[in-house]
Amino acid sequence: MKHLLIAALALAMTCSLARAQDAPIQAILQAQSALIIENSRRTIAPAIAAVSGSGLPEAQDVLQAWQGKNLWQRTTDGMFFRAEKSEGKTYQLYDFDTGEIAGSAPASDLEQIKPNSGIRALIGSALVQFQLQDADPKRRLAALTSVQRNPSAEVLEPLRGSIAAEDDPTIRAMKVRAERLLTIAYDSDEAERIKAISEMSGDLGVDVRATLNPLLATRRAIFAGAPPETLNIAETLVPGASVGVMSAYDMLVDADLAPPRVTDAQVRNALIENAKGGKVGGIPIHQLDDPGIRRRAYAALAAAGSVPPDPDAAQIAQALDAHSIVEVYLEPSRKVTDAVSEALETIALTVGVNQTVDLILDGLSLTSIYFLAAIGLAITFGVMGVINMAHGEFIMMGAYTGYVVQQIIPNHTASILVAIPMAFAVTFAAGVVMERLVIRWLYNRPLETLLATFGVSIALQQLAKNIFGTQARPLTSPAWLDGAWVINDVVAISFIRIAIFALAAFFLGVYIFIMRCTRLGLETRAVTQNPRMASSMGINLNKVNMLTFGLGSGIAGVAGVAIGLFAKVTSELGSDYIVQSFMTVVVGGVGNIWGTLAGAAMIGFMQKGIEWFNPSNTLAAQTFMIVFIIIFIQFRPRGIIALKGRAAGD
Repeated sequence: MKHLLIAALALAMTCSLARAQDAPIQAILQAQSALIIENSRRTIAPAIAAVSGSGLPEAQDVLQAWQGKNLWQRTTDGMFFRAEKSEGKTYQLYDFDTGEIAGSAPASDLEQIKPNSGIRALIGSALVQFQLQDADPKRRLAALTSVQRNPSAEVLEPLRGSIAAEDDPTIRAMKVRAERLLTIAYDSDEAERIKAISEMSGDLGVDVRATLNPLLATRRAIFAGAPPETLNIAETLVPGASVGVMSAYDMLVDADLAPPRVTDAQVRNALIENAKGGKVGGIPIHQLDDPGIRRRAYAALAAAGSVPPDPDAAQIAQALDAHSIVEVYLEPSRKVTDAVSEALETIALTVGVNQTVDLILDGLSLTSIYFLAAIGLAITFGVMGVINMAHGEFIMMGAYTGYVVQQIIPNHTASILVAIPMAFAVTFAAGVVMERLVIRWLYNRPLETLLATFGVSIALQQLAKNIFGTQARPLTSPAWLDGAWVINDVVAISFIRIAIFALAAFFLGVYIFIMRCTRLGLETRAVTQNPRMASSMGINLNKVNMLTFGLGSGIAGVAGVAIGLFAKVTSELGSDYIVQSFMTVVVGGVGNIWGTLAGAAMIGFMQKGIEWFNPSNTLAAQTFMIVFIIIFIQFRPRGIIALKGRAAGD
């Protein structure tokens, strides 16, 4: 009975094996079983190719299971399955051909195939042809990303075949772009490659340049006589012109095409070895201190056959004349390399233009920041003549106001909308208090004003440290200000900078409106031009000065909110901008808002221009900028746009 049961079990297993081996994908796995079990990166490629190239719909499931370490072999019969753990140490087996449950087996009867990272990468490349046409757009996108990261000639045709059926416009555009790049790099049709190069020559993408540049890679080759005409030669190296004579000869030596030159050390060693009777080559040893005499002694030894000869200038010239040294393109097609060179020249020109545009945008961005920081000082210093060293602390106060508002209102958009008027109100009130308590007693006394406001500056910094601590506080921008406006791979500007530019333009309009269209502006201009006459006309000088100083301080607070969105909010925040603010007002022209704008533009563009030449050293850029401004003021002490009339005389 026992023998009968064993025979029946053996017969059942044989029938099961026979049915499985009749199944197409299982037959392929069985044929490649040895390579799969060996699990070596060096030998696994034929097995992967056999599965992926079978054209069977089950091939994708096998490759995905294999890549995910879910390919198992039953040791009793060598069959391959996908397995899921069930109860205890038992696994439920799934047949690849039918997708149905094929029974279960204990862990001891199964061997898990665990491909290493190299094999998984190969399987991933093979899976691309299936995943590019997967029903799930996420899988298609993941496959396309894999193609972009690991391009190869094998995926070009599957990629082309997947474009027509692609219904997602974004993925389709990405596929078309990837197909063009793969065509440039791997297509065997020269005309198609040149067409693709021409189409992509106006593209500024880094991936385009990364595809084109390797096609101009070269290798150095040396030939006896003229090089073969079939080679795609990039450059012929001419000794004495494009390459040094001795460097060219050393290339021949390295290629075993010419005898090596004898070094000074070799000469010295040879002379020591051949010294006899106080002479070497007929020359007394005591005369060998001179390098020329040593060379002459070595030549005598070479003539006697005692040492290898040292090639002279004539021999070197003869050897170089008998050989050609060329740089040969690795790409054999001359038409392709010519098209690539032309495309890269076009791209380089376009990149240069776009870098200029990007530099202009950076300059405008910095201009708006400096102008926004200085517009308040343009009022207090430019209009009122008050040297307010605490101006930076009003900027800091506005930034901390924004931080406090965000602690109360967690919504970042709402908090910023509330913080801007709140910062204006807080710093306006602080400016009014400072003017009433300190500044009003010090008009027309610039030195005392400077010292007093400097003291207020220190006091406000210490107060901020006592309240908020020394650690930087976050002022978070709304989500819609995250990121940047990316025009192309070269030109981009952050949304925060755009918002600051708009805010600066807004306050420029507010300032002009107040000064030109309101009674406060009219009275302020009158007081600026002739205080005594304004007073005699019934204008309250104290009220005008108080409101004007408050207005300048309030705008500084708004600038603090804007600056705090991209800078660290600390008690020293204002110190980073007080110097630039004074330079902006002085260079632009004291008392003129358009001069302040011109000064901000000159300083902003100059700093960005200097940084462009040395981007790793912004401190050097600021130093050169200050030196230039000092020289500029020597020739134009009233600034870019100087006041005219009585105010200029004052």
